[in-house]
Amino acid sequence: MRELVFATNNQHKTQEVRNLLLNDYNVLNLNDIGCTTDIPETGSTFAENATLKSSYVVEHYHMDCFADDSGLEVEALNQEPGIFSARYSGVRDDQANLTLVLQKMEGQTNRKARFRTVISLMRGGENFLFEGIVNGTIRETPTGAQGFGYDPIFVPDGYDHSFAEMSMEQKNRISHRALAMKELISFLKEQKQV
Repeated sequence: MRELVFATNNQHKTQEVRNLLLNDYNVLNLNDIGCTTDIPETGSTFAENATLKSSYVVEHYHMDCFADDSGLEVEALNQEPGIFSARYSGVRDDQANLTLVLQKMEGQTNRKARFRTVISLMRGGENFLFEGIVNGTIRETPTGAQGFGYDPIFVPDGYDHSFAEMSMEQKNRISHRALAMKELISFLKEQKQV
């Protein structure tokens, strides 16, 4: 069975991917390969940041790897917070970041936003990119206690409740990360047949 590294330390995300690629790949995470480095995300796009992470593993551990980067883009804020979603307020604090977005959105009638994920797969010296996008709107006040980050203020198109009001299973079926992962997994399964 071929080995593939997912550049994350999140055990939940790792297990999800393992279940999806069962019998095709042995999916390892950064912890499994002994990588304790906080890989710098100094790119100016989601694709660049994902590629920095996947190429770091290939360069230092000589193993095929995929990595993701994602965030919230709000139309009225010129696509902010974007790549700075995790530290929009200057610190890694979900509540502070969410509060700042709501403050900047005060009085805005255009509430359009989207969540984007880009996955970079470094394999055989090539970089393959996969993208997932969920369009929606920004609520004026947070609702729901599930999820994390901006989930309490993001309502995906076609729904009347926020990501934070959905079960993890429901969110994972329609989320930006799920859509990008589906693309990656289809690609990997196709390659396996070749």
